Amino acid sequence: MPKAYSRDLRERVSRFVDAGHSRHAAASHFGVSVSFVVRLMQVWRRTGRLDPQPGGGRRHSKLDPHRSFLLRRIGEKDDITMPELSAELAAKGTNVDQASISRWFIRNGYLFKKRMARPSASGLKEADQSAPTYPVSRHTLAKMELRTP
Repeated sequence: MPKAYSRDLRERVSRFVDAGHSRHAAASHFGVSVSFVVRLMQVWRRTGRLDPQPGGGRRHSKLDPHRSFLLRRIGEKDDITMPELSAELAAKGTNVDQASISRWFIRNGYLFKKRMARPSASGLKEADQSAPTYPVSRHTLAKMELRTP
């Protein structure tokens, strides 16, 4: 996110416009956008302040109230997918995208260990490894194991 213009520049721009110059002339003189000068002067006339608006801040997730539900569902069904979780939350009245659920888990320190739903190769003999006994598909489902770091 870009930084706000300095207080000094804001004061010089407002003095320039108050001295009778146009907003377009102020924008070209100080090398800023016309929209910045227009908005600055609107705020200056309305409030008398030239300070920039506070930026950033942490937004709270709408998934925080559903923490226990999400963790319980992951514990009950280890191969649940994010679209399934999203659909269950929508049935409860909270519409949220599956990517948001995934980011919520990561942001709260939960990691998913993907394990393929197939037998381990270490149990096979050396000769049998060339011909696996399980169906090989690129669509093999991965089981999710919820772990905290």
